[in-house]
Formats: sequence, structure tokens, C-alpha cells
Amino acid sequence: MTLNNTEKLVQSFVTALNIEADQVTDSLTYNEISEWDSTAHMILIAELEDQFDLMLDTDDIIDMSSVAQAKKIMSKYDLSF
Repeated sequence: MTLNNTEKLVQSFVTALNIEADQVTDSLTYNEISEWDSTAHMILIAELEDQFDLMLDTDDIIDMSSVAQAKKIMSKYDLSF
């Protein structure tokens, strides 16, 4: 089964933060839930890099403060959501 980019993004958040897929909405922000702390953030970055086979810039890692922002940042890498 091939996942589209949105499904890959959601799956990355689910795996990294150990949350349910329905919790992954554009309004979900860093530190809004206890599961998305600094350690989980780095796991999330690794998941995203693995899922999309890319290397995120340091500024992008720091700026990834929400699901909506993650989509915006990932779009810089020629991905659409």
C-alpha cells in the first residue's frame, strides 16, 4: 500500500508522538500536548526525514512548531499536501 504525502505526514506524527491519527490536525502545536516535547520533536524530525527521504535544515527543524507549519516547511522540499 502506498501512502500519499498527507498520510505519510500523519503517520510520522502518530509514530513519533505515540498519539492517535485523529489528534494530528493542522492546529496541533509543539508542547500543546505532553507527548510533543523536545525529545519527541527530534524523533518526529527523524520520522519525517525517513518517510520523505530528505534531510531537513536546522532552521526548518526549529520552525516546525505545528502540523500546519510542518506541511508548509515540507512544501519547501517539493512536497504537496
